[in-house]
Amino acid sequence: MPTPFSEERAEQISRHLKLLTFLFVIVPIVLLVVFIEFRFRSIEENLPNHTPSVRDEARRELDTMPWRPVTGQRLYVPAYSHVYHQKGEPYLLTVTLNVRNTDVNNEIVVTSVRYFDTSGKELRSLLQKPLQLAPLAATEFVIERDDKFGGSGASFLVEWKAGTEVNQPIVETVMVDTSNTQGISFTSSAVPIRESVSGGEFLTDSENIAPAGD
Repeated sequence: MPTPFSEERAEQISRHLKLLTFLFVIVPIVLLVVFIEFRFRSIEENLPNHTPSVRDEARRELDTMPWRPVTGQRLYVPAYSHVYHQKGEPYLLTVTLNVRNTDVNNEIVVTSVRYFDTSGKELRSLLQKPLQLAPLAATEFVIERDDKFGGSGASFLVEWKAGTEVNQPIVETVMVDTSNTQGISFTSSAVPIRESVSGGEFLTDSENIAPAGD
């Protein structure tokens, strides 16, 4: 039969074990989580804000085309300035349009970037001058979270051209929001809707679609 002394001793040992567990297990985990959160915030704060007006040697605005275009595309890119959740409430998102030159040897020129709302109305042009992308260079265009005019069916029309045959660029939108405890992010890829011929002129709908029976 256990004595009061042995029971008291056992309780003391149990309390000591709980304290040791707290000090050597729980506290380090909490400190690690705090450290990781601090590091992520520090990295985010140190990342430079990028706007379309910021250019460098890999992303240069042009007054004239550097060559006679021989190929190019007009791309349709889905975007979502918000999505709906719960009882149809809008969930606002930040939209980043990303254009990547995938050719390792040749530059391309982005000649037009236009932003449209759900009804198909053009809201604005995001590119004032043609933008030359060096091999493997990329550029971004950001629609801020508070800019909700695009809607759930927003889109971009992006046009690019090249002076020689090149790999097709990768063009996509990234939608993200981290304002709540549970973040959301997803992407949409561009769809070609026009091809250009030698000279850089875009084919019309009738020229783009082969006649029936061909």
